[in-house]
Amino acid sequence: MSAEERKVIFASSLGTVFEWYDFYLYGSLAAIIAKQFFSGLDAGSAFIFALLAFAAGFIVRPFGALVFGRLGDMIGRKYTFLVTILIMGAATFIVGLLPNYATIGVAAPIILIVLRMLQGLALGGEYGGAATYVAEHAPMGKRGAYTSWIQTTATLGLFLSLMVILGTRTVVGEAAFADWGWRVPFLVSILLLAISVYIRLSMNESPAFAKMKAEGKTSKSPLSESFGQWKNLKIVILALIGLTAGQAVVWYTGQFYALFFLTQSLKVDGATANILIAIALIIGTPFFIVFGALSDKIGRKPIIMAGCLLAVVTYFPVFQMLTKAANPDLAAAQAANKVTVAADPAECSFQFNPTGTVKFTSSCDIAKQVLAAGSVSYDNVVAPAGTVASIKIGETVIQGYSSKGLPADEAKAKDAEFKKNVNEALKAAGYPAKADPAKINKPYIIAILVFLMILVTMVYGPIAAMLVEMFPTRIRYTSMSLPYHIGNGWFGGLLPTTSFAIVAQTGNMYNGLWYPIIIAGATFVIGMLFVRETKDVDIYAGD
Repeated sequence: MSAEERKVIFASSLGTVFEWYDFYLYGSLAAIIAKQFFSGLDAGSAFIFALLAFAAGFIVRPFGALVFGRLGDMIGRKYTFLVTILIMGAATFIVGLLPNYATIGVAAPIILIVLRMLQGLALGGEYGGAATYVAEHAPMGKRGAYTSWIQTTATLGLFLSLMVILGTRTVVGEAAFADWGWRVPFLVSILLLAISVYIRLSMNESPAFAKMKAEGKTSKSPLSESFGQWKNLKIVILALIGLTAGQAVVWYTGQFYALFFLTQSLKVDGATANILIAIALIIGTPFFIVFGALSDKIGRKPIIMAGCLLAVVTYFPVFQMLTKAANPDLAAAQAANKVTVAADPAECSFQFNPTGTVKFTSSCDIAKQVLAAGSVSYDNVVAPAGTVASIKIGETVIQGYSSKGLPADEAKAKDAEFKKNVNEALKAAGYPAKADPAKINKPYIIAILVFLMILVTMVYGPIAAMLVEMFPTRIRYTSMSLPYHIGNGWFGGLLPTTSFAIVAQTGNMYNGLWYPIIIAGATFVIGMLFVRETKDVDIYAGD
């Protein structure tokens, strides 16, 4: 590898690491941000709303791909992803200065969501630029190895965000961190922005784009060429449903859902969960390079498809193992004393309440909300029409109530009594309020998380090279960016919110896994049948 090639990989990767750092700070601090910016809602709704604000950044990513992909194909790779990093850095820094809900009311969450959307737009233009830039510098037969360095950036950005958060938490203490210390990692990003911009200014344009521009062959309308012509559009659609959708859900399950599952479902304290995830990231990250380089030899497709298939087959047993390792008391209680909710299905509504404006008043909804808030898995039992819902914990039955039409004081008293009875019965049945630190099997958890991380590296390590190889140079930035960001922004970014909604609705804390399993399974089938291998493609042919 020449000095120039090393510089290209380093500069592209470093800038992208910092972009992901900025983006992930929010996800890592979702619980604290829920309290700071959505404090007008109850705790459960505030967390879901915070996750939705997190998801807002993902929802707009495909639009960023369109805007910046078009610019990248028309004016060049270098200048486009210089603009994206400036937008990302500025939006992140402002989050660190933003007054909270208690200070400026509803304006706080609105501004926060606008900033998240700006971050999403910037990220939508960043990845395609970095992957295209590196691939167009890579020699034939080495594109998988070279672009796999870009694939490490999302994980390294997550790792960096966790490290800065842990460091700040340790220095200022938990109370101060929850109050104001959470702002420090956002404010620190201005230094990372300055370094990134300085490095990117020293880079040269991609040789493939420079040659094409000199010959006057750049696209005048990348969007209509990419999506208005069936020969290209069909490849975009295949890239989405046969590659990136499955890759995205495996990626987010392994790195984000695992973290949320540890903290929200298994009640492991945030600091411990972050440290365990960080250790797994350190061990797993080199495999991005391993599978990227391996894809140059045996092909991209078999590695990505194998990762999707393994996810489909192993997710349920692996997450059940995670429960036993992280909170054995909870696993034992679930096995010994099952919880059921007996209710008339007609009075059970969908539990997803992102705005916090829906007030659940039926006995079924109240019973389910209390159990969901305590991360208690339960089975649903159909009761005769008109029956008031009840919760059965082991052999103890707790009668529910409906708050419909009750005066506020009476409803509040009934709510307090009902929660007290449920919590006492759960405690008597061995259900822990939180994971016992002395019983957490940390080596076992790390082994499980590393396995999930290996699956991430299998699907993600070769994907950049494969997407670059699927499209011609003149529309490459635009064409590869859109399926990547719909896959990762929508299928992946909405995974935590969707999975927790499924859990809240069905009562089983493992049922959220059906979302990634179904999508990864569909990608495996479509990818195996219709996506062709690309490792030997000449990426300059036809330009």
